[in-house]
Parts: sequence; structure tokens; C-alpha cells
Amino acid sequence: MEFEGLCRGGCVVITTHEIDNNLGRTFMECGFFTSVFNLQATNLPGCSMKELDCLFFPKSVALVGATPDPAKLGGIVLRNLIRLKGTVYPVNPKYGEILGIRSFPSVADLPETVDLSVILRPAADVPAILEAHRGKARFVLVVSAGFAEVGASELQAEIIRIGREGGLRLVGPNCLGLYNPRHRLDTMFLPHACLKRPKRGNVAVVSQSGAVMICLLEAIRMANTGISKVVNYGNAVDLDAPEVYEYLAEDDDTAVVVSYLESVGDGRRFLKAARFLSDRKPLLILKAGKGAGGGAAAFSHTGRLAGNYEVFHSLMNHYGLHEVACFDELLDGAKAVSYQRPVPGKRVCIITNGGGAGVLAVDECAHRGLVLPDLPDEVRRDLREAFPSFYTVANPIDLTGQVRVDDYREALFAVRDVCDGFLVIAMTGVAGVTLRLADHLREFREKAGKPVVVHIAQGGVAPRLIRMTERSGIPVYPSPERAVRGLASLLGKGGSHG
Repeated sequence: MEFEGLCRGGCVVITTHEIDNNLGRTFMECGFFTSVFNLQATNLPGCSMKELDCLFFPKSVALVGATPDPAKLGGIVLRNLIRLKGTVYPVNPKYGEILGIRSFPSVADLPETVDLSVILRPAADVPAILEAHRGKARFVLVVSAGFAEVGASELQAEIIRIGREGGLRLVGPNCLGLYNPRHRLDTMFLPHACLKRPKRGNVAVVSQSGAVMICLLEAIRMANTGISKVVNYGNAVDLDAPEVYEYLAEDDDTAVVVSYLESVGDGRRFLKAARFLSDRKPLLILKAGKGAGGGAAAFSHTGRLAGNYEVFHSLMNHYGLHEVACFDELLDGAKAVSYQRPVPGKRVCIITNGGGAGVLAVDECAHRGLVLPDLPDEVRRDLREAFPSFYTVANPIDLTGQVRVDDYREALFAVRDVCDGFLVIAMTGVAGVTLRLADHLREFREKAGKPVVVHIAQGGVAPRLIRMTERSGIPVYPSPERAVRGLASLLGKGGSHG
């Protein structure tokens, strides 16, 4: 059996020699393919950069439901928005002025067409409010919940109709919306006192869930990396992940994208956009709704079916897209690729001063499909000459608790050409691990040009050593397993981005 399709990049044929018969039928049944398409094509029509620039860099923003009350959502969002590098228009017929800014009774009364309008009103009011937006807004962010996720499918269909007929681009509903620190755009209804925003950086977050997005932002802030852009799109009645992927692929501020999905709307476009993005920069995807229970939960959350996970997972593997297995792996991978660029290859060398930690790392490498090659005879000979007889000269290289800090440098440079990536484990409760290790790691990273990750155990010089190491662009993890997860994001599948 063959599926054939003709598209912009030409003709592609997928046979059942590549995918089994049952899965092939499932592809068709689940609507991932109406015809098979060429995912190798890199010229996607997508949205124009200029169009989504209006969303991420709006010159003017209206807030429907603005209020002076700092305890209400409209008050919180307004206080976040007034930092914007642009004009903010509060909209509320009860007030002539809010926080010293002129307020308008309706969007229809605004003196200009705004790039973005944010609606914070009950779901039942949204259709009428949207009608007033015709010709007055380019994008409308509907923060309000109470649509298909709670069974109000007709209400959701109504706002879709109004958006299409009125030429309005919709984000949401049921979402937190947008964050762009470069433009000081912040539509989240969370005060800064409750959620400290990460600094500006190179990681973009595309999340269907607002709660997961919040966790990602906090984790990125704690990892001392930073954010380029964030979008939480909720029920995805219009703007969806693929369009954002296409935009971020060309975004100079973004070096890596982490994405949480509960459902995929147009499977064909999703795969093309994901491949388009991943050919240019790392993309890490966490898909929820893997089982029947998770799928039902996803539908109750965003009102969209999660789809057949077996199909999704198989297609991700087939097209070399980087799917992570769990939330922690998403965080660990995001941290790694925000510091360093992925490279081809799966060969890993582990250098440790703790045997047990090294064993745990070896186990995790096996689980992740990473390979620990034997050291060449000449490398083993050189290391035996340089090291005490009780060191283990193999892979892992075990420097024991009697390690001297310079031994790490000796080992790293000895195996530089043997492997594609390196994991250094430092148990800091011994005298031999000093702050000079950070200098050795930085020197090796600069000269080798290959991924390096580190696990530093707590104790001794650990806090200062961690700070110094990460300032050098080398991610540090609290466990050997998590360090391996980070390294895995920099090797293998990630190698196509090098």
C-alpha cells in the first residue's frame, strides 16, 4: 500500500515498509493525512512575519474589562500592560479614567485601530464585544473561559464566526495570552509579586496550558536563562501552534522553542510547521493526553480532542522531531539548549569522582539511547601514566574521592576527540574539588566546541561553583539522571540543528 501526494516541494511516497499496516490505517482514520505531503519542504506559506509582529510587538493595546481595582483581573492585567512600549487603552463604560489613563466606553470608541485587544469579560458577553471590534482591532485575545472546554460549543462557534466575518484574528479563548519582555508586553492576570517574570533571553514557550506555561516560566527563571516570547493559546479557535512555530523559526530573538500540547488541530500543518522550525533551531515538544484518561482531561481543559497518541508519537519519530517524555525532561532539555547548540552524534563520555553517581548516569544514558564508547588504547595508556593507579580508566572515568581538580582537565582533553558530548560529575564534599573546576570546564568547552553538562552535588563549594559554571554557558543539574536528560537534548536528534 502506498500513499502519494503532491505539494510545494514535490512528490513524496510513504510505504508500509516504513510504517506498519495498522498504523498506516490509523493515520488515515485519525485525519493526520488527507493526502501524504512532503515534510522536507522548507518554504511554508504560513503567516507573514509582519502579521504576527502586530501580536508580539503591538503598537497599541486595548483592555476590555479594565478596572482600577488591583484585586480584580482587569486591574492586574492593566498594571502589567502599562509597562508596554506602546499605547494602552482601558475600555470600561464605568470610568472616564483609570490609573491616570483615559478610559473608553467601548472598543468602537477608540481613536484608532489597535494591534491587539484583550477581553476580560464573562464568556456570554464576548460575542457582542467581538462585534464591536470589527474594523477596530487586528488581533483579539480572549482571556475568558467558559467555552467549549465546559461544553459551550455553540458559544465558541459563535465567536469563531464573528472573528472570520469581521476579519479578526483570535487568540484563545481560555488562556493567559502573551509575554514578550523585549516589548514589555504582558497580558497575564498574575501579579509580579506572585509570579516573577524571567529576564529577557532566547527561549520561547508555546503552551496550550496556562498552568504549564507558568511552571515553565518559573523553571526558566530559576535556571537563570531567559525568555524571548511566550504564548498560551488555550482553546485555539484561530491562532494555533503551527502558525507560532513558523513565526518563531524566523525570529532572531529566539534560539530554542519549548512547546506543550494537549491536542493537534490540523495534523498536516502541525507536522510541516514543526519540521520547518526544527530544521532551524531546537524544538522540544511535550504531548499530554497520551491515554484515554489523559485525553478526556485534555478535552475538558481546552475543548479539543487530544487525538491518537500512538499516531502522534510515531510521526514525531518518523520525521525526527524531538518529543520529550515528561515535564521534567522538557525543563531539563530547555535549559541545555538555551545554553548550547545541539550537535550530531550520540557518543558520551562520563567523568566522575563518585562511582555511584557515574553508574546512575550510565543507566540513564542507556535509557536515552546514548552510547558510551570504550576508550582507545592510546587514551587509556596516557591516562594511566597521568593518574594514580586506583583511578578507573574506562568510560566512565572514575577519579574517586581523592580527585585533584586538575585531573578533570586532564581527563577531558584526553577524550576530547573520542566522544560527541561530555558529562562531568563533581561530588563537592571532598577537598580536591575546588572553584578552579569552573575554569577547566570553560576552557574545555571553548576549545572542544562540543556539548558539556555537569552534575554538581550539594556541599562544599557547590553554590559558587554552580554559579561560575553556568555563567560560562554550561548547564548544571541537581542529579546525574537530569544531567543526562539535558545532554540528550544536545545530541542525536538535536544534531540536525548544529
